[in-house]
This record gives sequence, structure tokens and C-alpha cells, in this order.
Amino acid sequence: MAAVCGLIIAVALCAGCTSTPSSPAGDDTSTGMKTITDGMGRTVSVPVSPERVVCSGPGCLRYLTYMQGEDSVVGVDDIEIKDNIFDARPYAIANPQFSSMPLIGEFRGNDDPEKIVLCNPQVIFKTQCTEASVADQLQQKTGIPVVALQYGNLNNERALMDQSLRLIGNVMGNGDRAEAVITYFDTLTTDLHERTAGVADKDRKTVFVGGIAHAGPHGFQSTQPNYPPFEFINARGLAEGPMTDHANIAKEKIISFDPEIIFVDLSTLQTTPSAIDELTDDPSYAAMTAVKAGKVYGVLPYNWYSANQGSVMADAYYIGTVLYPDEFSDVDPEKKADEIYSFLVGEPVFNQKDNLFSNQAFKRINLK
Repeated sequence: MAAVCGLIIAVALCAGCTSTPSSPAGDDTSTGMKTITDGMGRTVSVPVSPERVVCSGPGCLRYLTYMQGEDSVVGVDDIEIKDNIFDARPYAIANPQFSSMPLIGEFRGNDDPEKIVLCNPQVIFKTQCTEASVADQLQQKTGIPVVALQYGNLNNERALMDQSLRLIGNVMGNGDRAEAVITYFDTLTTDLHERTAGVADKDRKTVFVGGIAHAGPHGFQSTQPNYPPFEFINARGLAEGPMTDHANIAKEKIISFDPEIIFVDLSTLQTTPSAIDELTDDPSYAAMTAVKAGKVYGVLPYNWYSANQGSVMADAYYIGTVLYPDEFSDVDPEKKADEIYSFLVGEPVFNQKDNLFSNQAFKRINLK
């Protein structure tokens, strides 16, 4: 304990070496430091091409993995070391070494500064900073540069997502990779839109997605207005509304929607009754057109410690094959998913994810 305290005090005394400068100075080869502006508008002095980093908060380690920075990680938050039956995070499946790394604190950004210092990182990347002072306080407590990131998403906050990827690329000295990832997402979204833009309104089936995860598993009434996979393929989502991550739709409303096709987010398998149980056992749901026709399909969860962007795109391609078989006749959804995962996290992990969710992903669900 004395040694630990001494280390913390020593780092604190050196905090000035990594404190936020009053104005950007660019790269300084003489000191091995450079200045960047982070996602909260803070000016931060960071080492050039750091070799030891940690990631705090939802999705932070995912984006670092997209940027091929996983080998630089020296500590993780506790979600990475939990032994869960279900896990929908491709970056974690592709990097099992994360589960045996030193702890930096609890998940959702509840950091332990002392544990972070013991990992001896050169930079802390941090999401879920509600304000700049959160990052400032962590930097002051550890004496380590904190780069705040705003997570963003693939639709209405795409600019924030791209900014975060570029920030990580800048700090890690891997800016080319950031541009490659951004271009890859652009290519996928453009392809999805172009495949479906010419589909006549009369040929667009009405659809609903239930069982959407949001800070944990939920039943069938849990959905997402403006569900990104539906948006990317111009689907007729019946629960469309204000841009929000989550909504619980009244059972009577869903029945009145009477969708022609239903998709179920398989995160629901974590709860009882699951959305699949409800569709199987509830006579009111059984009367819906999609259920009677057996047109209920399983999709991969992507809301899992923030959005898994690769799974968003994989789901969009699969849903496209269901709704528009002619336009997606050249797509094998499982192979497309593995292409996406291989590019983003370095491994084709679809089968591993599917196995965790009872092998019901990208398949028609049998409602007994």
C-alpha cells in the first residue's frame, strides 16, 4: 500500500506534464507530446503514438478496437471481465484477452483513479462525459491525459461518431485507419440505400421490431423509433416517431399496427417472458398477420454497452434479404456479417454470437 500511495503521489506531482495547455501547440518532437482538441472541446496534451492506453465508458473500447488499437490496452472496466451467458459485443468476442486484464473501475464510466494509475497508461479515452469537468476531474486525479469522446451513432449523430474515430486515430497515430473505417460505413449505408431507393411504396411490407435492448433486456413492447436498420433500407417501420433510442409501445397499439413482418431483437432471450414467449403464448399477439403467417425473424442485438455499429449494418443487410429478396439476392447475410466483423474487429464472429442466442439469428423463428 505504501508503494501504491507513493506511485499515486509521484504521478500527481507530475500532473503538469500532461495537464491541458492553454493553447494548442501542435506536435513537439522534442518532448514527444502533441496537443489535440477532444470531443468536449478540451485542449489536451498527449504523447505521440502512445503504446499504453485504457478506455472508460460504454463503447469506448469498441471504437479503439475498430481503430486496431487493441494491443495497446493495459486495463479494462468490469464489464469486460464478467462471465455472461449472453454477450453481443463483437469486439469482446474477438479479443478474449480483455477478460483477463487489470481492472480500471466499474462499467459505464465509474472509474477508480487508483486502479487506473496502477495500469500505468499514457492516455485515458473516455466516453459518457456529460460535461468537460468529468474528464478534467479524472485527469487531475490521475495525472494522465484524458481524451473525452462523444459516441454518436450511424444515423442522426454520425458526425459525432466520425469525430471520435478521427480523434482516436489522431492520438494513436493511425489516422489512415480512421478514414478507412468512416469510408467503409459510408460505402455500406450507400449500398443499402441504393438497393432499396427504387422500391415502390406498394411493394414495401409493414414491419415492427420488438424486444429491443435498452440498459438491459426487455419484452416485445420494447422498440426503437427510427430503428437504424429500417432507415438504411427504407423500410415501412410502424413505430416510427421522434428520434429516440427507446420506446415502450402499448400492446393494443402494436396489435392495431398489425405488421406484415415482425423482427425480434434476440437480447430479449435474457428475460422471462421473452418477446418470443409473448408472441407464442399471448392469443392477442397470435392474431396478428405476421404471427399467423409465420413471418417472425430473429436479429442480432446491437444495443449492448452502447451500439455495436457493425451489428447495426449486419442486421440491415439481413432485414433487406427478408423484405426485398430480389434487391438482396446476391447477399448471404451470415457471410456479410462476418465480412463486416472481420473489417471492424479483426475476426468473423457471427457464429459465436449466434450460438450465444440459441442459433436464432437471421432465421425465421418457430413459434410453437
